[in-house]
Amino acid sequence: MRHFCFSLIIIWSVLTLKAQDAPTLPWDDTPAPKHEVRAVWLTIISGLDWPSTTNQEQQKRDLSHILDQLQQGGINTVLVQARVRATTIYPSAMEPWEGGFSGTPGVAPGYDPLQLCIDECHRRGMECHAWVVTLPIGKWNKIGAQQMRKKQPKLVKRIGEDAFMDPENPETATYLANICREITRNYDIDGIHLDYIRYPEQWKIKVSRAKGRENITRIARAIHDAVKQEKPWVKMSCSPIGKHDDLTRYRAGGWNARTAVCQDAQEWLRTGLMDQLYPMMYFQGDNFYPFAIDWQERSYGRTVVPGLGIYFLDPREGRWTLDMVERQLSVVRQLGLGHCYFRSRFFTDNVKGIYDLGKRFDAKPALVPPMTWEGRPAPTAPTAIQLKGNRLSWGGAQDRSGAPDLHYNVYASPDFPVDITKAENLMAMRLAQTDILVPSNNVNYAVTAMDRYGQEGPAVQLLLNAGPEYAAPIIARSDGRPIAMPEKGATLDADFVIIENALGQQITICPYSHMLNISNLPDGMYQLRSLGRKGRNHRIGFFTKKSK
Repeated sequence: MRHFCFSLIIIWSVLTLKAQDAPTLPWDDTPAPKHEVRAVWLTIISGLDWPSTTNQEQQKRDLSHILDQLQQGGINTVLVQARVRATTIYPSAMEPWEGGFSGTPGVAPGYDPLQLCIDECHRRGMECHAWVVTLPIGKWNKIGAQQMRKKQPKLVKRIGEDAFMDPENPETATYLANICREITRNYDIDGIHLDYIRYPEQWKIKVSRAKGRENITRIARAIHDAVKQEKPWVKMSCSPIGKHDDLTRYRAGGWNARTAVCQDAQEWLRTGLMDQLYPMMYFQGDNFYPFAIDWQERSYGRTVVPGLGIYFLDPREGRWTLDMVERQLSVVRQLGLGHCYFRSRFFTDNVKGIYDLGKRFDAKPALVPPMTWEGRPAPTAPTAIQLKGNRLSWGGAQDRSGAPDLHYNVYASPDFPVDITKAENLMAMRLAQTDILVPSNNVNYAVTAMDRYGQEGPAVQLLLNAGPEYAAPIIARSDGRPIAMPEKGATLDADFVIIENALGQQITICPYSHMLNISNLPDGMYQLRSLGRKGRNHRIGFFTKKSK
């Protein structure tokens, strides 16, 4: 109850703040988090977001332009519709091609749109998740449903003119798991994102709600197991109905995830079937804020990213105003949640100024929250950092998580050491290479390695600007492993490093090296000082050693 009351105070302070009460917007003084999911749904069906032409080269240019806009708008996660309606945007051994790329359903476009999207997202430092529409398979006589009826007739149910996979048939779970396994095995995807993993609203549920939840959970579990067996670092997520269930004081109006459509999404977080949730919170007022608190309070240490219905900004879709979205953004950030826009085109078309707002709100970059619940060790620090001309380079780190392909994050600041906890110091992220061109301004740099679980190791630091803040203390913590020391650059005159105890008494002197061995020191707090050729010394900072 205490957490709930605190959350209500946050919401009340935001909702009651009027523009005339303060010269700044409600979120201007809220520190931007270093870790936050900022996502969009990139819709393929009917070319709603992409593609809008059948010309292949124009499709590629259009995607590049869309992703440039998203990157500049602060987006770090793209959910691209990879399975549309039992049709795919990649060469599948199980299902036909989606027709929007070639102009003809079932006909390949001459390139792999999913691979292109993954490559282009990664090149921009963004994650790319394969959005898989699960149970709806389109109109009864369209190609997806037609082929499914021929190959898997027992799995298909007709409701009016629409076809659906049967959630009550155990083979449906196996089939969908194999689709997601195919994507995970063949592509360097960052996540599998499940849509419509619930009973369709048209379905007359005849089983008990408990049995219905068991049926849907069976599908979620089968997909989770298939994906994690292939690549355990691939994030599992889904987009549940925006209200999980009725709350004590707020009713869901008959439309919720758990009771209405048997989608037990919060339980999937608790049991680890999902790493992230993107609840479709396309509501306002009491239909949004109390339910946002509910998602936050039952996130079980995992990632919740409310989906915001920015399509209602379009006069043809609804009557939302920009300040409504602004308040939702502010509240979900204060609750420690991410945000996801539905859909991409409404965002990039800047409907009612939403793109301008998003750019300002997410002006500082952010990394996707790490999957700490996997219990994997973080990578080591990079080595041998140096700057030659405008090229910053460093030696590779060692992965300790068992996943391939470390990424690197680069930080820059006039202060030394560079504070890697601050979002504003993040200059480049998810780099695959070990070098980057940087501006010629006189700042200091730090580089960290990040594994596929999103976990960062310690930074290696490069001192180029020994300003007045140079002697400011830093805190490093170690369990006995070597501590990464800042590179000396051309400024720091230091051949040795002095280790002193908390009282300032000298313990030892050792050669200045990029990694400081502290294994022989007893547990405690220590001060580091550099020692130059003429006896000059500077305080580098502090560290603590605490054995496991």
